[in-house]
Amino acid sequence: MDRLPAPTVRNFIDQAFQRVGLPEADARAVAELMAEADLQGSEGHGIFRLPQYIRRIRAGGINPRPRIRIERERAATALVDGDNGMGHLVMKYAAQVAIAKARSAGSAWVGARWSNHAGPASLYAKMPMRAGMIGQYLAVGNANHLPPWGGVEMLLSTNPVAVAIPALEEPPVVLDMATTVAAFGKVKTRAQRGESMPEGWMVDRDGKPLTDPRRMNEGFLLPLGGHEGGYKGYGMALVFGILAGTLNGAAMGRGVIDFNADDASATNTGQAILAIDIEAFGEKEAFLKSVDALSRDMRSSERMKGFERIFLPGEQSYFKYQQNVRDGVAIPDALIKTLNALGESLGIGKLA
Repeated sequence: MDRLPAPTVRNFIDQAFQRVGLPEADARAVAELMAEADLQGSEGHGIFRLPQYIRRIRAGGINPRPRIRIERERAATALVDGDNGMGHLVMKYAAQVAIAKARSAGSAWVGARWSNHAGPASLYAKMPMRAGMIGQYLAVGNANHLPPWGGVEMLLSTNPVAVAIPALEEPPVVLDMATTVAAFGKVKTRAQRGESMPEGWMVDRDGKPLTDPRRMNEGFLLPLGGHEGGYKGYGMALVFGILAGTLNGAAMGRGVIDFNADDASATNTGQAILAIDIEAFGEKEAFLKSVDALSRDMRSSERMKGFERIFLPGEQSYFKYQQNVRDGVAIPDALIKTLNALGESLGIGKLA
């Protein structure tokens, strides 16, 4: 793998989006969020997605100049119409609305429809967190890879959830997870690198382990809990999808468009973000100190044999972000080759 400075990655993404019609400010905003995904180690959601996004814009599947707006609202809620714009722009707007409403109402729930794939869930949960709040994000995934528990028809997606909780001196607590054992983006990155998958990520339609990511279309992802407790992950995927999709009038179940196979259709992706103002419940610094204390208690607790360290949710991404800012973003050779070809076709030159 090559390591490229984050500004190089960000600028390449920015220029690519401008070439296919995004306004300069919008292209910059999406590029910043995609580069942040790579910096925090969410490699299946950063520059890896650029060729797919460009294809969808060119094919008419994404509106490069959306009019993102609030369609209906109350004091602590809002429904955002993304006008089929880039999901990053829609969710950045939704997060800003949620933060503003939470400052006066104490908490705010903002749903979105007619959005698109927006990258890792934690990007948006961390927006309220950086405003001194607790953030939570839910989404309907952009392709169905999961059947209901006991079935084989893929009616659900990975439907992720993220929660971001600030701390005072310790790294923030950031949970970012799919409702499947592995996110589908990880399967795709494994396929591109020619690497196999661990047993337990996917099974074929007979329930046998599927470890070759090139055969991803022959099976489906396993829900959280795996073969024994997968009904829990299935239940979470269904409920999160109802909250992020059905409630907002967005696609869910059979209505989900597979954006991996269809570049031209609008996906009507549903997402939701919750912002909680800590000061609505008590003194903010006392809460942050309590989070610090809990983090230290978890980390310093007695370890099981074979474990060198106990990590808090999001802690490894926190350290990876610092490393990647310092050393550059690691990009596989196969992806650089693809991106170089894309850059030349757009007239912006090679990435590396």
